[in-house]
Amino acid sequence: MNAWKLRLSMAGTLAIIIGLSTLVITAVLFLVGYFSLITIGLLVVVINVAQWLFAPYLIGWMYKARELKQTENPELHQTVESLSKKSGISAPRLMLAQIPIPNAFAYGSPISGTRVAVTAGLLKSLDPGEIEAVLGHELGHLKHRDVQAMMLVSFLPSLFFYIGYSLMLSGSGIFGGGSNNKNSGGYNALIGLAFMAFSWVLTLFTLYLSRLREYYADRHSASIVENGAMKLSTGLVTIVEESRRNMKPRKNGQKGNTSFRALFITDPDHATADSADLHANGIDKQALLRETLAQRPSKTDKFVEVFSTHPNIVKRLHALQELDQQQNSA
Repeated sequence: MNAWKLRLSMAGTLAIIIGLSTLVITAVLFLVGYFSLITIGLLVVVINVAQWLFAPYLIGWMYKARELKQTENPELHQTVESLSKKSGISAPRLMLAQIPIPNAFAYGSPISGTRVAVTAGLLKSLDPGEIEAVLGHELGHLKHRDVQAMMLVSFLPSLFFYIGYSLMLSGSGIFGGGSNNKNSGGYNALIGLAFMAFSWVLTLFTLYLSRLREYYADRHSASIVENGAMKLSTGLVTIVEESRRNMKPRKNGQKGNTSFRALFITDPDHATADSADLHANGIDKQALLRETLAQRPSKTDKFVEVFSTHPNIVKRLHALQELDQQQNSA
C-alpha cells in the first residue's frame, strides 16, 4: 500500500468511526429521550480524557520506565536527536523500560510531554542499525499524532457500550424503568443490545485504524533511516523471536503486563503466533527474513488479524520489502 492510499485509508476509517458514532448516538437519544444517557456519555468522555492525560505515569510504573540520562547512553540520545530533526519534531524524552522483552513505544500527554521508551531487552537483542529503525518508527507515531488520534477513537466503543449497558439495566427494571412500562422497558433493552453490538463494530474499525497507523510509522522509519526498511525488517524478526523466548507461561491464560500493548512496535501477546508464522527454527535473521518473504498469510492469519492492534507479521514484512525495493529502484 503506497503512502497516499495509506493516508486515505486512515482518514476514511477515522471519518467512519466518528461519523457512525455521531449518527447513531444522535438518533438513539432522539428516539429514547434519555437525558441521563448524555450524563453517562459525558462521564465516559471525562474518564477517557483523564486516562489519556495521566496514562504516561501509569505506563511508566507498569513497565518500570525511567528517564535515560545522556551520560548513560550518549549514542542513543544522539540517534533520537538526529531522527527527531529529520522528522521535523522536538526530541522526546528518552526512557528505559526495565523489562526483558525487546520492544519500544511512544507515548505522552500535554501534562507529561512526549516520550519514547526502549526496553532493556531491545538494547540487548538488536544491533545499532535496527535500534535506529525502531526509534524511527516510534518517532513516526509522534509526528503523526497517533497517540491523540487513537485516544479520540478508542473511547467511542466504551461510550456506546456503557450507554447500551445502561439501557439494558433500564429495560430490565433494575433502575425502575421496566416496572412502570413493560413495553418501554423492552424497547430500551433492545436498543441497549443494539448499542453494545455497535460498540463491537466500532472496536473493529478502531483496530483497523491502529494497524494502518503501524504501517504508516513503518514508512516513516524507512524514509528517515538509511536502509531503514531492511533494518526495521530484521529488527522486527528479532523482536518477535526474542519476545517468544521471554514470554513466561502464566496461570489461567493471563497475558502479563501488556495492557498497553497497542503502544508497542509489536504485540508481545502475539509473539508465539507471530513466531510460528515466521517458522523460526533458530536460523539467522537474514535467512529467517528470506524464508518469511517467501510466504503469504493464510486465511486464518487474515481472520486473526481483524482482531489485532498490529498487522500480521508476514504482511508487515512484505510491505517493508516492497518499500525497500521501491527505494532501491528510485
